[in-house]
Amino acid sequence: MDTIKKIFSYRMLIVLLMGYCAGLPLLLTGGTLQAWMTDEKVDLTAIGMVSLIGMPYVLKFLWAPFLDRYQIPFFGRRRGWMIVFQVLIVASIFGLSMSDPKVNLTLVLGWAFMISLFSASQDVVLDAYRREIMPDEELGLASSLYVNGYRLAMLVSGAFALYLADQIPWSDVYKWMAALMLPAILFTLISPKETHHIKIPANMREAVIGPLKEFFTRKGAWVVLLFILLYKVGDSMAANMTTPFILQMGYSKTDLATVAKAIGLIATIIGGLIGGIMMLKFNMKWSLIFFGILQAVSTLGFSALPSLPHELTSLAIVIAFENLASGMGTAAYAAYMASLTNKQFTATQYALLTALMGIPRVILASPTGKMAEIMGWETFFVFCTVVAVPGLLLLIPVFNLEKRIKATT
Repeated sequence: MDTIKKIFSYRMLIVLLMGYCAGLPLLLTGGTLQAWMTDEKVDLTAIGMVSLIGMPYVLKFLWAPFLDRYQIPFFGRRRGWMIVFQVLIVASIFGLSMSDPKVNLTLVLGWAFMISLFSASQDVVLDAYRREIMPDEELGLASSLYVNGYRLAMLVSGAFALYLADQIPWSDVYKWMAALMLPAILFTLISPKETHHIKIPANMREAVIGPLKEFFTRKGAWVVLLFILLYKVGDSMAANMTTPFILQMGYSKTDLATVAKAIGLIATIIGGLIGGIMMLKFNMKWSLIFFGILQAVSTLGFSALPSLPHELTSLAIVIAFENLASGMGTAAYAAYMASLTNKQFTATQYALLTALMGIPRVILASPTGKMAEIMGWETFFVFCTVVAVPGLLLLIPVFNLEKRIKATT
């Protein structure tokens, strides 16, 4: 009964809604935007470079200390910033809806970058807020609900947006997305105030140096960071070109919405749940190894898709397997990163680690459009499988250092 009360508590509802606030903008500057550009016959190289719009998700740790150090004079230290960024996100999505990739691609990319910047900043504040309103014993449940809210929002900005695009112009689709982001402001207004007193850094030097010094003085810290950078690089490179690949294979946007987005998202959620359950029986090392191998092998399904019958069943099997494996890998990956953070500096350190996690998706994936043009789709996806190997090999030195790293945290 106590567990049921915790699951259905007001704070847990707010955490679920905050996950929605964080997840909605992401695909609007990623796969959904790529689908719009593909429809408008933008060249494949430019579509691949869209991943660079996500740079703020990589660099957000740079201004995370600023958001720790300063607060605006209304709604509290965290909630005030949340409302500011949510208003700016809504305005930027609407601005993007008034643009056209055929007429002015630069303007489209500019608005998309603003969405990414404000969304990444919102993520920093939401992570800190979630940590501060939840007691330690409820953080695991809160994180699970937050991720579910995040994925629900991605279903809205991914599958639902693509479905709408088959019915109405893309500019109207993005107006719908701006309207669906508006409730985020209401969610913040009704959310509880931060109840735990957290000492605000006395100056920017303390806000910046403290968390970085603590992390980088750990033995093996640089090896751990390299592992975080490379563990999902192959998966990220393949995912960056999945949307144009499926569309160029002759599938419709509705097919993409119902199979690649909807079924894929369900498979990711299931994969995350399976991964979490399996991690109760297997240690972190073996979970990362097994899920990482499965994640790499699943990418090969895309290389086989052109040889399979052009049916939704073939697409569904490939998409479901890849997303199931990716969800399992992400479960272990996220758990490992959480184990690295020092509670005294959770906000900035978590921003640093998740920013590093985003580099494969943003920077290393940026030339994938050109790579796919040169290699061809089949060879490209085989290459994505191969580049996953170095991340798996780094598990050897990472776990040799594990005891020494934990001793310093």
